[in-house]
Amino acid sequence: MIKKGIILAGGSGTRLSPLTKAVNKQLLPIHDKPMIFYPLSVMMLANIRNILLIVNPGQIDNFKSLLGDGSKYGIKINYKIQLKPRGLPDAFNLGKSFIGSDNVALILGDNFFYGQSLAQKLEKSAKHKTGATIFLKEVTEPENYGVAKIKKNKIQKIVEKPKKFISRNAITGLYFFDKNVSKYSGKLKPSKRGELEITDLIKEYQKTKKLNFELIGRGAVWSDAGKIEDLTNVSNYVRSIEKVQGIKIACLEEISLSKKWITKKNIMQNLKFYGNNEYSNYLKKL
Repeated sequence: MIKKGIILAGGSGTRLSPLTKAVNKQLLPIHDKPMIFYPLSVMMLANIRNILLIVNPGQIDNFKSLLGDGSKYGIKINYKIQLKPRGLPDAFNLGKSFIGSDNVALILGDNFFYGQSLAQKLEKSAKHKTGATIFLKEVTEPENYGVAKIKKNKIQKIVEKPKKFISRNAITGLYFFDKNVSKYSGKLKPSKRGELEITDLIKEYQKTKKLNFELIGRGAVWSDAGKIEDLTNVSNYVRSIEKVQGIKIACLEEISLSKKWITKKNIMQNLKFYGNNEYSNYLKKL
């Protein structure tokens, strides 16, 4: 069972410059909410309430002013500063004391997930006691991603940005790991580009035959919002869904209320924090 999660919200955000010269990438808006709300909502949908947010030096105060300790959302948020990017698995080295002897999830702060069956897939995978689970999504340009080849419902091969076609199943920025993840990540060596690679960590679990996968089907969406075009596309998608369906995607209070982590009284307190706006008007109707 996974009860802890790590969100990587550091990085230089050079692909979104000059926007990121003034503000952290994960605090930029995706339509009507800060980007960080979206990975937080994924953690909450998986029933993960204890979260470590890894951020750049000098940016922790901005996150704290927005999210605080997480109690207003019925969760607990811890913070850790990453002085220098060293690759995704470094999150488990930085978060070793936070993880302890527990299983843990990792999500990239600029990844967007949405779909009707997503919550069920997250809850199902979070119940695994051992091994690792990666979340896969079919893409049209697999050469731009780490991909997994599946045969007989098992992962046969993992390749980072394959030059020859291997599979259309891209490895998304969401991972569930058991308590051994810190041990495995601590043994990894930097790649030629000088960073620890998440595919190398996944391969450690593949060696032990404890690597699971979950396919994000056609009814779900996954996108990396790390470039201007992608950020715009995701924002337009969220706007369209919310307008047509009359809902709010990644409304943290709504998720928490549905799980009985907070009450309507808590939401009323949050209204004072947000002020008078469309998001607050939605909260009033919950």
